[in-house]
Amino acid sequence: MAYFPFFIDLDQKPGLVVGGGPVAARKIRTLLPYGPRLTVCAPSVLPELEALPGLAVRKEPFSPDLLEGAFFVIAATDDRELNRRIAGLCRARNLPVNVADPGTESTFLFPSVVQRGPMTIGISTGGTSPTAAHVLKEQIEGLLPGNLEEILLWMDGMREELKGSPLPQPKRSACLSRLFAAALQAGGPLSREEIQPLLSLETEELP
Repeated sequence: MAYFPFFIDLDQKPGLVVGGGPVAARKIRTLLPYGPRLTVCAPSVLPELEALPGLAVRKEPFSPDLLEGAFFVIAATDDRELNRRIAGLCRARNLPVNVADPGTESTFLFPSVVQRGPMTIGISTGGTSPTAAHVLKEQIEGLLPGNLEEILLWMDGMREELKGSPLPQPKRSACLSRLFAAALQAGGPLSREEIQPLLSLETEELP
């Protein structure tokens, strides 16, 4: 069965990552741009993780007490039985958990992620083929313009500007679609001179 892609605010949310190896490091690097307060727990932790700012490192074995107050958990150790045990403890607490090992222990999946500023695209195959998800991620990244973040921030400003216009909602949506398409074609945000003709297409039809 396919998984529904919930998008959730992780800013300042406490997350626990159990494991200090390459798999844990990869997941941590994916999470950090979204602002969670991460704690990594493992007897041995990669030096690159210890050097990350804002990451709390506890060089100790896993203890159930570490689950207290966590918003989500990632079990990424090289011990499958420990990962399963962590997953079971999380399930008993209704605590979202992702397990690095294949199987059904996870209550949420870790997608391949494409991020451009405020935009995130998550790609998941429901655990059937992480390789396919990674290949699709690379293809999608190749389709996106390098300055998409700049265009998206400009679009946010245009949306706020049009909220104060006399245009009804359907016309505002149509106008924003044209502005976005034109910005993609132009390779960046439009000038006021370029914007005006596109706005006029809607305003000239108003009574």
